[in-house]
Amino acid sequence: MTTAGPRRWRSKKRPRWDEATLLHFRFVALRGTIVVLFLVLFAQLWRMQVVESRSFQLRAEHNRLRVDTIAPPRGVAYDRNGVQLVSNTPTFAVVIVPADLPAERDERRSLFRELAQMLRMELWRIQEEVEAREAQRDLYTPLTIQTNVPRELAFGVAENSYRLPGVRVRIEASRGYPYGALTSHILGYVGRISAEEYAALQDRGYELNDRVGKTGVEANLEGLLRGVPGRETIETTAEGKKVASIGTAPPRPGANVHLTIDLDLQKKMAEVMEKSMGPSLYAAAVALNPKSGEVMGMVSIPSYDNNLFSQPLSNEDLRRLLEDPRRPLLNHAIGGAFPPGSIFKVITGAAALQEGVASASTQIVSTGQISVANQYDPSTVYVFKDWASLGLLDFNRALALSSDVYFYHLAGGYQKFTGLGIDRLARYTRLFGLGERTGIPLPGETSGLVPDAEWKREQWKEIWLLGDTYHFGIGQGFMMATPIQMANVVAAVANGGTLWRPQIVREVVAADGQVIRPFAREAIRSLPIEPGHLATIRRGMRDAVATGTATTAQVPGVQVAGKTGTAEFGERDPRTGAYTTTHGWFIAFAPYDDPEIALVVFHEQGQGALTAAPAAKDILRHYFTRPRPVPPARAQAPGAPGGAG
Repeated sequence: MTTAGPRRWRSKKRPRWDEATLLHFRFVALRGTIVVLFLVLFAQLWRMQVVESRSFQLRAEHNRLRVDTIAPPRGVAYDRNGVQLVSNTPTFAVVIVPADLPAERDERRSLFRELAQMLRMELWRIQEEVEAREAQRDLYTPLTIQTNVPRELAFGVAENSYRLPGVRVRIEASRGYPYGALTSHILGYVGRISAEEYAALQDRGYELNDRVGKTGVEANLEGLLRGVPGRETIETTAEGKKVASIGTAPPRPGANVHLTIDLDLQKKMAEVMEKSMGPSLYAAAVALNPKSGEVMGMVSIPSYDNNLFSQPLSNEDLRRLLEDPRRPLLNHAIGGAFPPGSIFKVITGAAALQEGVASASTQIVSTGQISVANQYDPSTVYVFKDWASLGLLDFNRALALSSDVYFYHLAGGYQKFTGLGIDRLARYTRLFGLGERTGIPLPGETSGLVPDAEWKREQWKEIWLLGDTYHFGIGQGFMMATPIQMANVVAAVANGGTLWRPQIVREVVAADGQVIRPFAREAIRSLPIEPGHLATIRRGMRDAVATGTATTAQVPGVQVAGKTGTAEFGERDPRTGAYTTTHGWFIAFAPYDDPEIALVVFHEQGQGALTAAPAAKDILRHYFTRPRPVPPARAQAPGAPGGAG
């Protein structure tokens, strides 16, 4: 007999859904999902079609229509006789439009690699320039990768454009300078716009791909030379390929510039200065029209070839220019300041005559030196030497023979003779334009230095001494001037007392021949010196060339007036106490009775009578004996003003 055990509890089985119910629920879920998806899609369409419709419309339109900039022909420059000094030569350039590059990283890198091989460029350079442009969010302006591309290579890139999306070949104008180093300090050069320049000029229509004037006339007259860019609206494919031209607004060419420079005279000045500079590291010469301030010639040696900057400049070439101790990139005629030496005596003399310190008949004896006791320690005696013992001198002979002792008296006084003193001497020096920029329309001008007691106290923490005034009076010591300043000084003496602002531009002419900026003389000031006193200075300068220290500047058949200057600088010889090196200066004007040229010559290592005056002689002889160039006639629009004669 078996006994049944306890029965295990089991839950009731859940009723199973029939197939119809299950199918119903699945259908409901699917319908809900479809509704949600359609709601999401509708919301996205609403955002695109309503909320952001304008943005997408513009983007789509930009993919179809683009506006390309048409660079205007840049104006060129001529010398005063119509010789062309600048050219625009059509060249090929390879550019990249970042917006049309492949989006996929590997495709883009492959494109860059192939382009680098074709152009023989470093791959990293292309990548770096494109990334920089993309960082600026300017994706549609063509980025120039290489300029002056050879014709065959340019055609090769164009033929392979189907494999190089975003890469184009454009025709650009390459700026050329036929006379290179001869005119580089005047003309300057153009280069690709920098980030800083773009930030300042973008509101005036400049683009990241533009080239702008960097130095010289190219920089100073950038706004006139550039012209006005044109615009072409084109239809493109999605890959950026041009399909059709929709409309064009032509560019307006830049204005042409006629300079005051006489190229023939410029050539002669450069030739003479290169031959005469000897051991000098650098030299400079400036020729002015004393009646107008026109710069007829300006030479700074050594110079540089500005054509180097019309194409990518190699690091080696740039390093060579920057590390050259002769500083070829510096225009020494306007950017170099040096003690002027005895050519400064025309200022000391004019001030002394005007202030009544001396007259044309004032006589002083030069025994070769003067001795001055220290005002705080009489046992200490300072000796101020003349270059020779010249005996009894009146004003005219003292200037002709360049007596230091005579001008020590005029500047600082001696014993019972009362001189100008530092305050009056400094004031007249500034009236002659020293210590300030002349305002010549070229970048890089320096102001030089006119010292006085306050300046020395601030800079050196020392008091001004009588010896400082003596040195100042003969153009030594702290005094510093530029060749262009001293050219202006001699021009003012020659023309009777007007300090004209030096001019480089004779006139600016629009592409249609209309003169839009005629020449106009600009007076800085009229010197407060009586005409008779300036006439006394001119007579002394004429005698300097006829019978004085500047006889090496005599030109047969031409009455030249001039003044030599030899300024000490550098280190002193420990045995003699004399300076081991000197600057050589010479200032001149001619003809004496009716001056038409004022000239300054400067040698970094030279002497006034031995190097500078003979160089000036060669320049002046060429100027007065050459066949006079005749400027070509140029038709003007009715009523257009003409240039100065």
